[in-house]
Amino acid sequence: MKKELRLSGSGGQGLILAGIILAEAAINQGLNAIQSQSYGPEARGGASKAEVIIGDEEIFFPKVRKPNILLALSQKAFDQYIHDLDSKSIIVVDESIQTNDKIELDMIYKLPILKTASEKIGKSMVANIVALGVLTQLIPELEKQSVLDAILQRVPQGTESLNTTAFEEGIQLIKL
Repeated sequence: MKKELRLSGSGGQGLILAGIILAEAAINQGLNAIQSQSYGPEARGGASKAEVIIGDEEIFFPKVRKPNILLALSQKAFDQYIHDLDSKSIIVVDESIQTNDKIELDMIYKLPILKTASEKIGKSMVANIVALGVLTQLIPELEKQSVLDAILQRVPQGTESLNTTAFEEGIQLIKL
């Protein structure tokens, strides 16, 4: 088993933290994981991506070559990273993103990730945690409790309930 994930969006959306959480959850389960990140010179609003590789065997190259899963929370990120995918890749995008109808992929999920965070939960800053709930559903090798434990170890003290709710809402968005 080997999963290559690219989490992309705008700076300030918390996707680097989400990548760290995914890698930690995998490691806590005894899997191998590596996480890398890049973002533009502007801290907020610029392009941002985190890449995570999770596997049950040794990982020899630390960069994602062909993502199994692409998460895009901004139009710019979607446009920039869509070319790396193959027909077996999974795309998860916020519903606000305009996707090209000519994309020939088996699974595309357009979900109200940003809207769920801002309107249903009342805090747009937890969109990354909502996205983690979605991704947990798409990666059966990751245990829900392991991801939740990693989230709770990383979020600021006093926000555990808020982030648990955000994670559960993400799971509900894509209940398989």
